[in-house]
Order: sequence, then structure tokens, then C-alpha cells
Amino acid sequence: MNENKKKPPSLSWLFSLQRYFSFFILMAFVISCCMLLFLNELADTTGIELTEEKVEYAAKITFVNILFLSLLCTVIDGIRRKFMVGRPVRQIIRAADQIMKGNFSVRIPPFHSLETADGFDVIADYFNKMAQELSGTETLRTDFIANVSHELKTPLAVIQNYGTLLQQPELSEEKRLEYAKAVTNASRRLASLITNILKLNKLENQQIYPRSEKYDLTEQLCESLLQFENIWEKEEINIETDLEDGVAIYADEELLSLVWTNLLSNAFKFTPAGGTVSLSLKADQQYAVITVRDTGCGMTPETGKHIFEKFYQGDTSHATQGNGLGLALVKRVVDILCGEIEVQSIPGKGSTFTVKIKRRPDENL
Repeated sequence: MNENKKKPPSLSWLFSLQRYFSFFILMAFVISCCMLLFLNELADTTGIELTEEKVEYAAKITFVNILFLSLLCTVIDGIRRKFMVGRPVRQIIRAADQIMKGNFSVRIPPFHSLETADGFDVIADYFNKMAQELSGTETLRTDFIANVSHELKTPLAVIQNYGTLLQQPELSEEKRLEYAKAVTNASRRLASLITNILKLNKLENQQIYPRSEKYDLTEQLCESLLQFENIWEKEEINIETDLEDGVAIYADEELLSLVWTNLLSNAFKFTPAGGTVSLSLKADQQYAVITVRDTGCGMTPETGKHIFEKFYQGDTSHATQGNGLGLALVKRVVDILCGEIEVQSIPGKGSTFTVKIKRRPDENL
């Protein structure tokens, strides 16, 4: 507790015994040498005899001059340090204290000192960059917590409300099944949200390392598409496929499965009944190019700029069907595997997601 108490002001910046002693040694050496040379030269050129009394008097005067000049240099150096060293240091300390208190908007202005090589402007520049990065990180953290809290509240509220309705004693069997189904769907959505959050957190913190193993990409895409068979049959969605046979790649099969599952889920989610979802695979010696196309609602260019951000949902009419993490997962996985992903979309006509993956990740192209 005593460490936080401010020390009383002192004149240590103006006078320091250590600095005074340093200047004293310097002055004593320089002035003594100069005085001895002067006296010797004076004796040689004028023939004046240097008696012991004269030498003693000169020594006393020299000693007094050394004391005075050492004091003068110490004071001048103290003033110089106060404005050229002490002031920048205090500004940096105050700014660092604000950062520790959570104020990431603080910035250190340029010092523009005469001694450009002192490095304080460089320190200030790096400090300001650090504060800017911390500010952005804090904003992302705050937004992430706010979005997670909001996404968790919705299924929890559904579970709570329908759970309360299920406790009614005179509830019909039809209503009981309806309410139980709503609870189940909300539970699944909640589990999916938590799973995606954990996966995304591991990916962003590099706790998942891709394992490159050879496998059949064509077969994986077919299996991913078949997971949504019930949806396209129920909604009478047309399926178009154009897959090259036997396309093998060296990649992490589990991570890429997340990509295809989320892209196809996104396509079926936004495609209305009677629409079309297309899946294609083209490959050459270096790359495999996968395209997922739908005839859904599409999106505006502004929405397309943010579509891979966490919790971003451009179409609020479909917000209840997802949690805004699927495409963020896709983008992170593609980046980890050194691939590319882009989206083209026209409002009212649909969207096309194109993923480009190296068939051999160790190739230098």
C-alpha cells in the first residue's frame, strides 16, 4: 500500500552527489592538466620563478574553480535531464498507468526533442501502436462477450418458456409433443453454439494444428452433401453436382469437413423451397477448387464485406436459424490451411462461395 503513495517533491533532478562527483573528477583532471601546462609554459617563456607560495596559491584557485564549475555543470545537466529525460519519462509513466486502468484511448504526443537519437519518439510511437492494438482487442473481446451472451439467452429463454408450459397438468398430447420438440431444437442450437465457440477459440489460439493426410476429397464432399438429404427432400430443393472423380489431396480431413458442412448448411438455410443448391469440384495438378452455389436471398456488397466476421448476420429474417459463427469458422480453417475463399452474391438471386485449396500444402507455388 505504501508503494502507491506519492513521494514528496525533491531537488534530486537538479542536484545529485553522484553526478557532482563525476563532474568533479572530470573537471579536476582537465583543469589540473591545463593549469600545469600553463604554468610550465609561463615559466619557460617569461623566466618567472615559480615559488612554492605561488604554486600553492594557484592550486587553491584551481581547486575552487573545479568546485564551482562542477556545481555549475551538475545544475545545468540536472535542468537538461528534467526537460529532455524526466518530462518524457513522466508522460510515458502516466500513459502506462492509464493503460493499466483500462483506458486504451490514451496516446503519447511526439516529443520532438533536440536529441533525435534519444529514442523517446520511437518509444512513444511503439507505445501508441500497442495502445491501438489493445484498444482493438478490447473492443473485439467486449463485442464477443456481448454477442455470446445474447446468443445464449435466446435458446435458454425458449427452453425455460416451453419447459414451463410442459408443466401444465391438462396439456394435450399434441401440445406436449410440440413443446418438447421446441425444447429439443433450442437445446441443439445451444449445443451447436457452444461447440462452435470452443472450436473457433481453439483455432484462433492455434490450439488445433492441421494434420496433412492423403484422402479422397470427392468422397468427402459427397458425404457432406448427403448429411442434408432430409432438408432438400422436405423443402424440394434441387441438387446439382459437378464433381471430378477421385480427387485426392493432402490436408486435414476433419478441419475441411467443417468447411463443407458449414457452407452447405448456409446454402440450404437461405435457399427457399423449390430452389437449387449446386456443388462442384474442379482440380488441376496444384489446386482443388470447390464451389457451393445457392439460389437464395443473396446479400448486398456491404453484407459480403462482413460475412466472415463472428456473429455477423446480414439477413435478420434468418437470424434464428444460425448463430453467426459458421462462416467465421470456415474462414479461419481456410486461412490455417493456407487456402483462399471468396464470395459472390446478388441480392434476390443467390450466393456463390468458392474455396481454393492446395492439393499438396508443402508445394512452393
